[in-house]
Amino acid sequence: MNRELTPRQKSVIGFIRTHQEKYGISPSVREICCHLGLKGPAGIHKILHQLIEKGALLKGNPGKNRSWLLADGPARKSIPLYGCIAAGAPIEAVGDQDEDLPLDPALFGCDECFALTVRGDSMIEANIIDGDLAIIRPQTTVNSGQIVAVQIEGLLHEATLKIFRRKKDHIELHAANPAYPPLIFPKEEMARVKIVGKYVGIIRR
Repeated sequence: MNRELTPRQKSVIGFIRTHQEKYGISPSVREICCHLGLKGPAGIHKILHQLIEKGALLKGNPGKNRSWLLADGPARKSIPLYGCIAAGAPIEAVGDQDEDLPLDPALFGCDECFALTVRGDSMIEANIIDGDLAIIRPQTTVNSGQIVAVQIEGLLHEATLKIFRRKKDHIELHAANPAYPPLIFPKEEMARVKIVGKYVGIIRR
């Protein structure tokens, strides 16, 4: 395949491969521009289109950034990236898949997991900051004191990232930032709290 590619096309393929291996995600068009020393994206879009036509590159999700897949890449597991999760006020979390992260869930001790983009600053003392990708292992029960992704009935399909604490007669959802008060659900409201999964790690871009 590489015999059919121009030196510039080979450079782009090589950069995508290296970036995936180092960061676990494909580079953006802007990052490819910087790598090649180009000021605008027009030339990169043309090269990427040519690579797709030649079968060297696959577009994972049309219209989504960072979703380039190498045609000659080895068979691998991956982690789906869905929407956002709040580290602050709850926001919508799980929806359509945005990207496919070229990472084996085993890196996070999981057979299966998914990622959500963190928005907000309420988990900064747990070293989780705005823009991080929170890796979530799907499960409906956790131990008290663990960080979880939770949905709360009455807030549509919204979700938030919090420290889960189960008490005898209530549930508390704590931030890792003293600026945010805990969310407290008494016994009669505990059923409103639905655990989406346990937080098992982050990817920081």
